[in-house]
Amino acid sequence: MATREYGGIEVAVSNLDKVLYPSTGTTKGEVVDYFVAVAAGVLPHIAGRPVTRKRWPNGVDQPSFFEKNLAAHVPSWLPRRGVVHSDRRVTYPLIDSVAGLAWLGQQAALEIHVPQWRFDADGPGPNTRLVFDLDPGPGAGLAECAAIALAIRDTVHEVGLRAYPVTSGSKGIHVYVPLDNPLDATGASTVAKQVATGLQQLHPGLVTASMAKSARTGKIFLDWSQNNPAKTTIAPYSLRGREHPTVAAPRAWSEIEAGDRLRQLTFDEVLTRFRADGDLLDGLDPALPRAADPLDTYRSMRDPRRTPEPVPAGAPIAGPGNRFVVQEHHARRLHWDVRLERDGVLVSWAVPKGPPTSPKQNRLAVHTEDHPLEYLDFHGTIPRGEYGGGEMTIWDRGTYETEKWRDDEVIVRFHGERLDGRYAFIQTSGTQWLMHLMKPVEPEPAAAGVGARGKVVRTATGPAGAESSDFPRGLRPMLATAAEVANLDDTDWAFEIKWDGFRLIGEFDRGTATLRSRAGNVVTDRYPRIAASAAALAGHRVVLDGEAVVLDDQGLSNVALLQSDPARAVFVVFDVLYLDGTSLIGKRYSDRRMVLEALAASVPELLVPDRMSGPGATALDISRELGQEGVVAKRLDSTYQPGRRSQAWIKTRNWRTQEVVIGGWRRSPARPFASLLVGIPHEGTLQYIGRVGTGFSERQQQELSARMRPLERKTSPFDNDLTAEEIADAVWVTPKLTGLVRFMNWTDAGRLWHPAWVSGGR
Repeated sequence: MATREYGGIEVAVSNLDKVLYPSTGTTKGEVVDYFVAVAAGVLPHIAGRPVTRKRWPNGVDQPSFFEKNLAAHVPSWLPRRGVVHSDRRVTYPLIDSVAGLAWLGQQAALEIHVPQWRFDADGPGPNTRLVFDLDPGPGAGLAECAAIALAIRDTVHEVGLRAYPVTSGSKGIHVYVPLDNPLDATGASTVAKQVATGLQQLHPGLVTASMAKSARTGKIFLDWSQNNPAKTTIAPYSLRGREHPTVAAPRAWSEIEAGDRLRQLTFDEVLTRFRADGDLLDGLDPALPRAADPLDTYRSMRDPRRTPEPVPAGAPIAGPGNRFVVQEHHARRLHWDVRLERDGVLVSWAVPKGPPTSPKQNRLAVHTEDHPLEYLDFHGTIPRGEYGGGEMTIWDRGTYETEKWRDDEVIVRFHGERLDGRYAFIQTSGTQWLMHLMKPVEPEPAAAGVGARGKVVRTATGPAGAESSDFPRGLRPMLATAAEVANLDDTDWAFEIKWDGFRLIGEFDRGTATLRSRAGNVVTDRYPRIAASAAALAGHRVVLDGEAVVLDDQGLSNVALLQSDPARAVFVVFDVLYLDGTSLIGKRYSDRRMVLEALAASVPELLVPDRMSGPGATALDISRELGQEGVVAKRLDSTYQPGRRSQAWIKTRNWRTQEVVIGGWRRSPARPFASLLVGIPHEGTLQYIGRVGTGFSERQQQELSARMRPLERKTSPFDNDLTAEEIADAVWVTPKLTGLVRFMNWTDAGRLWHPAWVSGGR
C-alpha cells in the first residue's frame, strides 16, 4: 500500500482512483485532496470533539454505514478518547491534523459528524456552541430557511451573541452560535428550545419546533435537539453522501439575505471560496489549549545547533511500544541510561552503577526526562558544556514485555543480548527509584519432563545440566497481545492469518495423537478427523501448535460451524515446538518456521498455510479482502513462550462494530428466536441491514425475547425491500430496542457479513 506524508505522519492510501460520486466521476483521491486543502478551515470546528464517520466505501450509489468505535487496526498516531454510552464504552478518533483528515478520506468517510461539546480533562465537557438545524418540509425550500436563519441571527444578536450560517449540503441551513460561557447539556438544549419555540410563535405559518412530520408541510422544522450531548451534526466543510459532492458550506450573511438565489455548493466551489476568503466561521470555535508535549522538557534542555542528539520538532508519534535501549554514558559521572519505549517516547532512568546482575542487588535508578524514539539508535559524543556532555555508546538493546506499569512500580521482561530477564523499577522518593533483577518465575505445574519456558529438562537419571530428549507433554500455547499490526514492518516481523477456530496443541507420538485445548485439557475425542491425521505423522514424534477450524463454502474459517460440528474440524498448523528428539521452543520463530515448512513438504497431509505478504498494513488489507478474521504478527527472532501472552506476537482483528435497531426476529422451534432482524436509522427511515443469529447467551436470548414480544406488530418497520428469504418466519416488532453487533464487512447488497451480537437491547 502506498503512503503519503502529511506533517511528518505517513498515511497509508489505496485505490485513490476509485469513483465515489459516479454522477461527477469524483474519486477517492479527490476527496482526500479536498480534505487536505480545506484542513485549516475544518480542523478548528472538529478539534477536541469525538468524530462519528459516515462511510461510503463503494461510492454514494451503494449502501453507507455510520462508524463510531475505532477498529483495532487504525494507525497508532491517531489520537482517541473514550465515551461511555449506557452499558458500553466507545472509542472515538480525535481529528486534529491534516493527516487525520487524509485518513478520513482514505476511509471514504465522506461525512464528518460531531457534537456541540468538546472533551475536557475528565471526559465530555459542556457545549461550547449552539446549533439550529433548519430543515424544510414539503413545499418549503432554501429561501424559507434563509428567512428563519436571519430571524435566529437577529434574536441572538439582541442578547449579545453572534451567529454563523452554513448551508448544510443537503436541503437546509445550519446556524451556529458560539457560547462565551459554555452550557451543560441541559442548559444548551433549554436555550435552543426556547429560541425555537419563540420563533414558532412569531412565525406560526413558517416555523415548527415540533418533531411530528405531519406538522412540517410548507414550514421549516427548526430542530433544536441537535444540542443534546448524544446528538451529532454534520461538521462545517464536510462532504455529503449525495448524488453530487455537495458540502456543508460556511456562508456570508449577505448570501443568506439574497435567499431566493441561494443553493447548495459543491466541494470545488467551497475550496475556491476558502482559498479566496478564508474561513467564514472564524470566531466560532476558539483554539484548543495546547496539549502538554512529553518532550517539552527534553527540548528545553537541548539546543539542536550545539548537540548531535535528535531533537524532533513535532509531537511524538507512537511506535510498536516494545523496544528498549541501554546506553553507556561517559558524562561528568559514568552511568547507564535505561530507556523503555512507551506512548511514543522513551521513559528513561539513569543507573549510576549499571543494571543489576544478581537478584541480591538493588541499583539506584534516577528517573529522568522522556527522550524521543530516535534515541533508540543514538550514539556519539555530546559536546562538553552541553547537558549530558560526554561520549555515549549503545550497551544493549532489544524488546521487552510489560507485566506491570504503574506510577510507582514497573515490571518488565527484557529480551536483549545482555539484559534477558525480569526487572522491576520501584519508586522510593520523587525521582529516586531502584532497579532490581527479579528471580525467575517458577514454572506452572506441567507434565513430567517440561520445565520453565517449555524446555525439556534432565531426568532424575540424566547427567547434571544436560537436556533430555523426552517427549514433552502438556505444553500451553503461546498467546498474542492485541495491538496494532498495521504499523509493523516486514524486516523484523512475519505475518499470518488469524483463524476463527479453537486453539490446539497436538502431540503426535509415532502415530498416536493427543490433542489439548488452550487450558491443557485433553480433547482428542472431540476432533476425530484431526486425531486421524496422526497416521500421516507415524514416522515422527512432534508437537504442533495450531487451530481447529471448519471452513465454510467460501473457504473461510467459521467458528459457528465448528461449534455445531467439531468432528468436521481440520488442523491448521502454524508452529512446531518439538521434533524427533529436539526441543525447538528456544529457537527463533524464523528457524521454527523453516523446520515446519520442511516437515510439511515431507508430509503433504499437514495443513500449513503460507505466510502473508508484509508489511502489517498490507497483510491487514489482504486479510480483509479475503474476509479473514485478522492478522497475527510474529517477531522473526521471538522464542516460543508456553502459556505466556507476549508482545513478540501481535494480533489485530478485522471486526467492525455497528449500533443497530431491532425490527423483528425469526422463529425457532428450539430457541426463543433463531435470529434478530436489525436495521439502522437513515434520514428518518429504518434500513434493514441483516439478521444476527450468533453471539447470544441463553440468558440474553430469553431476556430479549421477553422484551420483544410486547412490541409485536403486523407490518415490517423497515423502509427498504427485503427478499423472500429474509422475511421468511419473521415476526415484526416496533423498533424501540437497540444493540451493538460486530461484523466482518458489508456485502454488495448492504447487509452485515458474519455479524454477531455484542450487547444491548435497551
